[in-house]
Amino acid sequence: MEEIIIDQEIFQGSKILTSHASILMIKAKEGFLGCGYFDVETADRLNEPVAIVTDVKSYEDMLSAKVVRLSKAAQAKGLEEGILGKEALSLLNK
Repeated sequence: MEEIIIDQEIFQGSKILTSHASILMIKAKEGFLGCGYFDVETADRLNEPVAIVTDVKSYEDMLSAKVVRLSKAAQAKGLEEGILGKEALSLLNK
């Protein structure tokens, strides 16, 4: 895990290298921002607040990418598709 600091808030980043890409996740207090490898249907079954961004190769990419999918629990926290990953993390860290 890597510590990621955004606007004085601390998050935990995880990266798993595969043969063709990286699986990326940034954990907040109340859920996480994940790359396209993650499945929102599973997050919904587990009532996990999850925001998904795609076409990312780094944590920096994740922060500036727009959220394309959300779990129901993330929507209940006020997240919306189209917000930036950085904004999603801020909302998930409350």
